[in-house]
Amino acid sequence: MSEKIAKIGIVTASDRASRGEYEDLSGQAIINTLNSYLSSSWEPVYRCIEDDRVTIENTLKDLVDNEKCCLVVTTGGTGPALRDVTPEATEAVCDRMMPGFGELMRAESLKFVPTAILSRQTAGLRGSSLIVNLPGKPKSIKECLDAVFPAIPYCIDLMEGPFLVCNEDVIKAFRPKK
Repeated sequence: MSEKIAKIGIVTASDRASRGEYEDLSGQAIINTLNSYLSSSWEPVYRCIEDDRVTIENTLKDLVDNEKCCLVVTTGGTGPALRDVTPEATEAVCDRMMPGFGELMRAESLKFVPTAILSRQTAGLRGSSLIVNLPGKPKSIKECLDAVFPAIPYCIDLMEGPFLVCNEDVIKAFRPKK
């Protein structure tokens, strides 16, 4: 039996990065972090899009429904600015929300910056896929992923997705003992 390659969507919501005004370091930070975490095969399905709710919603739906990503990780658009609409777009396309992800990420970020309470990261389920919103700064991305990723492989197991194997020298996935 051959190993199923997990498809993971990486979405950067940024007006300026999508126009090429600056390099998307945040999307690359997600890819680099996942490369360090995962020892099983995976394929990034990358999108850098404008910070527009309809565009974000359509991108999330495409990555889950058409590309069949088991996990979609977004960066950007989670703050209080008027153009920060990633959480609203995520909630609009999800069947069920997973508020514990945002709670844990904010709690972790508060260890580093008092403004973490301004971040509105969240997560939700669409079909058999998990969508997780991360903040926009590469350092914060790693801090937040370090906090929540141990639960992600088991969440994907529960949704009958591909079996994600972690590099245990870097991060340990939690799976209940059988």
